[in-house]
Amino acid sequence: MSFRARLALVAAAAVALAVVAASGVVYVVVRDQLRSDVDAALRARWDQIRTAPLPVHFEGRYLDIPGPPLGSATFVQAVTADGHIYVTRDERGSLAVTDNTLKATRGPAGEQHFSDIDGVRVLTISGSGIALQIARNLSEVNHTLHRISILLLVIAIGGVGVAAGLGLAVSQAALRPVRRLTETAEHVTETGDLSQRIETRGGHDELDRLATSFNTMLAALEESSRAQRQLVADASHELRTPLTSLRTNIEVLAGERSLAPEEREKLLSDVVEQLGEMTSLIAELIELARAEQHPEEAEDVRLDLIAADAVERARRNRPNVTFETDLEESLVHGAPSTIERAVANLLDNAAKWSPPGGRVEVAVRDGEVTVRDHGPGIAEEDLPYVFDRFYRASDARGLPGSGLGLAIVKQVAEAHGGTVVAERPDGGGTLMRLRVNGRTPS
Repeated sequence: MSFRARLALVAAAAVALAVVAASGVVYVVVRDQLRSDVDAALRARWDQIRTAPLPVHFEGRYLDIPGPPLGSATFVQAVTADGHIYVTRDERGSLAVTDNTLKATRGPAGEQHFSDIDGVRVLTISGSGIALQIARNLSEVNHTLHRISILLLVIAIGGVGVAAGLGLAVSQAALRPVRRLTETAEHVTETGDLSQRIETRGGHDELDRLATSFNTMLAALEESSRAQRQLVADASHELRTPLTSLRTNIEVLAGERSLAPEEREKLLSDVVEQLGEMTSLIAELIELARAEQHPEEAEDVRLDLIAADAVERARRNRPNVTFETDLEESLVHGAPSTIERAVANLLDNAAKWSPPGGRVEVAVRDGEVTVRDHGPGIAEEDLPYVFDRFYRASDARGLPGSGLGLAIVKQVAEAHGGTVVAERPDGGGTLMRLRVNGRTPS
């Protein structure tokens, strides 16, 4: 059974239960009201009898009742303590004498109680050795109740049918977003097209939230797939150039023609340099993949100490550049090795763009690392793209590097809930700001 059918069935069952319960309540209320009206009529007849100028008396075998004539459905009889019955002259039958009736003949005078005897409603009044019974046939009441019960049954059956139809309609409308979600998921599964989206109504109910979450998931998957394809394409492009050059140089070295020693030395130097570029590119690609798939455990670390260690290594690797530091104690929560790699990449980028004997200024304050060089700076049109993978400005295409260093910095910043931006400060050069989730030292 489909979920839609189950939902309609549940709705029909709930309405049916409500209709049946309501019908039962209506039946009981109407029955009690009709019987209450009968009881009120019997009491009114007793009031007429007991307030009449002439009292109840016997004339031979008959009972003489004062007051207006009785209706066809009402009659009166008297029962003595020995069980003898006195009826009015117009009555052709009598009520059966029960133990309660005999007991009433011995009860306190004026005591009243109601009872049902053979489909007749009876008001019994105790007297001095007799019990006066005023009765009314319940056939009219029972007939009315029978008609009401049939009417309520028809209403209940009709209500269940209407409920089933409404349940189907409501379930179809309520499950329409789920059906669209299912169709979209099946389409994505069959075609691999992650650009599909589910139309939402902008509401805040559970189905709209589910559709919004599904759209967000599709958008994230689409972006991940796009980034993956872009990474593969860019990596292939970046590897193609050194591989082609490396192959050409190796073929020349392996050729039969003799080369001058200086030419051979130059070719071997180019091969070593190209292998180094490829090794660096592959290492950075692995670094990007590892950071995405296996994030390091975070802990409290001193950002100023990490920056100091990175500066010391940069000084050893770039002796022709002067590094000036202003490091304040700054405690952050993150992965030490990845933060260190990001800072090292910023320093390496600044040193690469610094002229011989140039100066790089490094500062740490309140969870932020700033690195400024005094090189040519970044062109205005290149600023929005410097942190993209494999992006290299036109001025940088002749310099060594893979174009992944700043992309790794951006990845580290976002993984730590921070940001990284590049600025063009007054006086020239480039200023990089790396902000990590900082904490105040205790």
